[in-house]
Order: sequence, then structure tokens, then C-alpha cells
Amino acid sequence: MKRTFPAIIILISLSLFGLILLQVSWFQNLLEATRNQYDNNYTQVGVTVADELYGNANRPTLRLPRRGGLTFNSDLHPHFVKPITVEEKFTPQEVEDKIRKNFDKYNLKKLKFEFAVTNPADEIEIGSKEFYKEFWDTVNNKRRYFAVIPLNNQDIEIGTPENLIIIIPDYDKQIWDSLWWVFIGAGVFTVIIIAAFFVTVKSLLNQKKLSEIKSDFINNMTHEFKTPLATISLAVDALRNEKVQNDKEKTKYFSNIIKEENIRMNKHVETILQAALMDRQELQLNLIPLHVHEVVQATLDNYQLQLKDKESDIQLMLNAKNDLIRADEVHFSNLISNLVDNAIKYSNDKLRIVISTHSTKNYLVIRIEDNGIGMSKESVKRIFEKFYRAHTGNLHNVKGFGLGMSYVKTVIDAHKGKIKVESTLGKGSTFTIEVPLLQENA
Repeated sequence: MKRTFPAIIILISLSLFGLILLQVSWFQNLLEATRNQYDNNYTQVGVTVADELYGNANRPTLRLPRRGGLTFNSDLHPHFVKPITVEEKFTPQEVEDKIRKNFDKYNLKKLKFEFAVTNPADEIEIGSKEFYKEFWDTVNNKRRYFAVIPLNNQDIEIGTPENLIIIIPDYDKQIWDSLWWVFIGAGVFTVIIIAAFFVTVKSLLNQKKLSEIKSDFINNMTHEFKTPLATISLAVDALRNEKVQNDKEKTKYFSNIIKEENIRMNKHVETILQAALMDRQELQLNLIPLHVHEVVQATLDNYQLQLKDKESDIQLMLNAKNDLIRADEVHFSNLISNLVDNAIKYSNDKLRIVISTHSTKNYLVIRIEDNGIGMSKESVKRIFEKFYRAHTGNLHNVKGFGLGMSYVKTVIDAHKGKIKVESTLGKGSTFTIEVPLLQENA
């Protein structure tokens, strides 16, 4: 795992980086292809509209004078008049409709445009409202197209043609706007892929951490079982000795050792079974009215021998006016026992433990404070994780599976309570528990 994990991270990172580069290249190619397509269609629109504006309207007409006799000159050529202009043939709205119709026809539906028709002297005959503004605006990106409105062969002899000018403001922006759904879709999927990458990495890190924790657990469990088994083995060997068998006091002594180590192993097995139950969320509670002050006193009585060895100073400030809760006696007693046991294990000489209680309207608050080795901020964050054990510095005799605090948190949650930890390295720790009080009308 130590070797494969960095390789997996590198490979996934390279794949993600390559995918993003490919998408950027694809975006650029798509934008360029769309721009070329728009340019071709745009040009085709100009040619088509110019042809439509020409129609049959620009053909020259022959007009005879109403009075004055002959209408022919000496060469017998009739006098042609100026062709009909686009202005005379169409209104601005009709020209705009023709352009819009062709824009739609050539898949340029969303493009905005301005237009004008100029005469041979480059004077505007008709045009859209914003044409002047867009025509003289040289700052913003635009697309201009000039189309000559065609004349037939006879018209060429008469004069120069008119011009159609079509301007598309913010040309590139409008192209981008037409492709927004493509970019947004690609962006969303890219974000999903990146999120999947981070979730995968996080899962791998969690698996790595879990693997390390389980390895520590197996090592601890091996040590915890190896010691009592070795002791039992030595005691059994001693009992087989004839001198010991003939000495009742020694026989009783070694028998008690076997019994005590057997109880110790049973406790370890029970701890592991409790962890398995918590994994399956099968913690069964037998809720009964329970006085917490009595539980605290009973727990401290069970630790009298250990407390004497530590030259302990135990202070009880059980000031809660109401200490009655609805709880499971076994699990809640184990909860208090675990916290007291932790205070004893992670302490130096001259241990001081202060256990205080007070009650609010709805909750009983229990504080267990010690002057032990304390915990780092990292340990405080992870103290309730299963199998996690805080670093004990110079204390090498601290044993356990790292299940106690996880069990405490599970029991508190099952009783709908809360637990908070405050700790400073070298100064000790304080556990604060809030448990719902048993209301009188409950």
C-alpha cells in the first residue's frame, strides 16, 4: 500500500490533467470551427439578401413624356430614367425581415445584427436604428459584411449599384453565447470528475488509515492476550510442581492468579464484542430510572486499589439538585468507568481527579477533570474514533484496544446526550457530558 498509493495518486493526477488539456484543445477547435461556419453562413446571408433586394425592381423603365410631341432623339434612342432603388421598393422593416429570415435559414437564429442600404454615393438610404452607433464603434469586436446589390446588363450602362451592409455587434461574444450549453456541460462533467478524484483519494487515505489502525489493534490485541496467557501458563506449570501441590497457600495463590487472568481475558473479549455490536448498531438499552451520583460513587469504589497506587486526590462535587435520568445501568456505568479509567491510565504521579455535577432545566451535566498528560489538538479531534489511541509520550504501560472512547460516544448518543472534550498537553483533560434528565411527568 505504501508503494502503490503514491503511484495511484500520480496516475490519476496525470489522467485528470491530460483530460483537462484535451478538453481545452477541443474547446478551441470547436470555437474555431463554429466561427468558420458562422463566417460562411454569414457571407451566404449577405449574397442571398442582396439578390432578393434586386429582384426585378432595379430593371430600368421606359417613360414617355405626356406632352411635347416626339419622345425620340435623332438617333431614335429612347431616354432611360434612373432605376428604382431599394428604398423605393422596400421599407426598413421588410429589409430587416428578409435578413432575419435568412439568418434563421442558415442557422444564425440567435445572432443580433444591424444593417443599412447605401446608394452609389455611399449615402444611407435605409438602415436600422443602431447602425450608425455600431458602424462607428471601433472598440468592440464586430463583424461587417458588404454585399453589392446586383444590376442587370442594361443597368450597368446607367449607373453604379447599391450596397447592403450587415454588422454583427460583439461577434465573438455572440458565438460564445451560442455555445454556452456545451461549455457549461463540459465544465459540469469536469467538476464531477475532479470531485470523483478527490473522493477516491480521500477513500484511499481513509482505507490506508483504517489499515494502519487495524494493524495497531491486532498488535495491541496480541499483546493484551499474550500477557495473561503467559501468566496462566506459568501458574499452571507451578501447580504441577509437587511442592506447590502440598502447600495450600501457594496452590490458592496460583489458582487466584489463573482466575484473575481469566477475568482479565474475559473483559478483553467483552470489549471486542461490544465493538462488534456497535459496528452493527445493535447496542441494546434497558432504560430504567437511574441516580447518577450513585453510579459515580460505585465506580470510584471499584477503582480504590488503583487510586491508592497513584497517590490520588479525588474531589467529588456532586451539586446537581436532580441527578435522576433514564439510562441503561450497565452501559452508563461502563461509560463512567471508562472515563475514570482513562484519567488513571493517562496520568503521572499524584493524580488529581475532580468529578462535578450540576443540573439545568432539562439536562444533567457531568464533568470529569484530571491533571494527566493531556492530549494534542489532533488527538482531541480523533479521540472518539474507533481503534484510535492517543500518543502517550513517556508512558509505555498504557494498554488497551482504542475502543473505550468510541464506546463512550456510542453510549452517549444512544442516550440522546452530548459529550465534549477539552485538553492541553501536559496539563490534563476535561470531559463534559450532558444527559437528558428524567422529567417528573415522564
